[in-house]
Formats: sequence, C-alpha cells, structure tokens
Amino acid sequence: MKPDLPVWRSLLYVPVNVEKFVDKAHTRGADVLQLDLEDAVPPAEKEKARTLVEKNAARVRRGGADVVVRINQPLALAVRDIEHSICPDVDGIAITKADSASHVRLIDQLVTELEIKRGMKVGHTKFLVMIETADSFSRIDEIPRASARTVGMLIGGEDFALDLNAQPDDEVLLAPKARMIIAARAAGVMPLGFIGTVADFSNWEKFRLMVRRARRFGFDGAGCIHPGQVKIVNEEYSPSEEEVAYARKVIQMDKEAQAAGRGSFQIEGKMIDIPVVVRAERLLKRYEAIKAREAHTLAAAR
Repeated sequence: MKPDLPVWRSLLYVPVNVEKFVDKAHTRGADVLQLDLEDAVPPAEKEKARTLVEKNAARVRRGGADVVVRINQPLALAVRDIEHSICPDVDGIAITKADSASHVRLIDQLVTELEIKRGMKVGHTKFLVMIETADSFSRIDEIPRASARTVGMLIGGEDFALDLNAQPDDEVLLAPKARMIIAARAAGVMPLGFIGTVADFSNWEKFRLMVRRARRFGFDGAGCIHPGQVKIVNEEYSPSEEEVAYARKVIQMDKEAQAAGRGSFQIEGKMIDIPVVVRAERLLKRYEAIKAREAHTLAAAR
C-alpha cells in the first residue's frame, strides 16, 4: 500500500449547486464531502455549477472533512470542470468513467500544470478512479497504476450494470467488485464501495449488514448518497473495540512467543502465525489513523 493513503471511510455526495445540501454538508460527519458536478447536476446547470466549486469547497470543509470533486466525462467537460476545481480547498478529483491509463495520465498532466500555475504543491490533488464500463474493466489493472496521485478506485455500480445490461444487485456485482479489490490492492490504492448498490437506503439494518459484508471482502470506504448512511459506513469501516482488543492480544502474545523462540502460538484453540500477526498490526495502524482523523475533525468543528 502507498504510505500516504488518507482515511476516507465515507464519501458523501453533495450536489455543488444545491444550496440546502451544501449549507449542511459540514455537519454530516463524513470523512469526505464529494462535490458533484456529474449526475446530480443537469446539463443546463453544469456551466454555472463548476463556478461554485472553489467557494463551496471552502464552506463544506469547515467541519474537518476532505473535499473531492466528481467531474464529468467526456473530456471537453472534464477539462472545464478541472480548471475550476484545482485549488487548496479541493483535496481530490473523482475521475468518472476512467477509460484507460492514458486517460488518467492526460488528466494528471492538466492537474500538474494547474497546480504549478496556481502556486500549489505538485501532487496536492489526489485521484479516485471510477470504473463504469465493461471496456474499462478490461484495463482494471493498469488504470489505478497510471498516476501516483491515485489513492482509490471504485466501480460505479449503476453505470457498470447498465453497460452490462444487467441489474445492479449484489449477485451481479459480486464478481467484478471482488476483482476490483484485488486490482486496487495490487496497485497500492484503496478499494472503495459496497458489494451491492448505494442507491438503496430503504432499510437501515439491511444497509448496515451490506456494509459489514463489504468490509469483510476488503473495502476501505464507500460513497454515500444519503446523510443517514454516513454514520453506519463510518462505524462499519472502522475496527470495533473487540477487534482492537484481540489485535493487541495477538501482538503481545507474539512478542512473548518470539522471546521464547517460537514462531507461532494459539489463542482459544486457533493457531496464530505470521499472517494473523500482520493482519493485527494493520488493523491497529488503521485504528490509530481513524482516531487521528476523528481528533482532527473534532478540533475543526470547534
């Protein structure tokens, strides 16, 4: 994994041109507020919407959240979106319908030029790459490796299923999303999303179980389209207190085993060896990063 990956458990979509959503966005508790220039903005409003990005990015980050802008495809729209989005208050760009490595590199080149022109640190703006077609899925290994800016990858379930002429349910999306997790981990970036679709929030307990299942597959975070999803996603994509306690026990007993010259040991009838210890170390590292993020958010909200 890249050493500087952010903690982005929940990424709440906020239509950049809808004032009532922008005004309350900083109170929602999301790790990331994703200002949307794409599907949430009708074609006739896109030109005006992109002019609101810089001002609204500064507003929504007041509660300590990072800010990502979801841009449009095709490239002609994407370029204009990017020109209005590269600024200190925008932490990242979500590249919709990422087509190929060359597509991502072209956007990287434009973003670099704008960062230099605007006196920003080169590399400030991170990328999320979104796989949304069967064609781009065939290049799922090369796309997240195309730019050092890329920190996360996801499959846009609704658009991807549409391109397959399939339904966006968990049975259909299981195989491609599991494949995406492998590609993301191999590239050292965060796999984001759920096994099913984010569009269904009619039953909160069902939604929680879906998120919990998705974390078991290896996802680090996910987009949210309703504020009510944020708390559940943050909780389920964080280690529980029980998991943290068990991880600490594993690490302590591993130290004791090593001191006694043993490479493995048992806890409650289960053998513990190197992969289990490494998993425990990773869990504690993520737990500490989440706690640091929450402390930052709390300080920003005061």
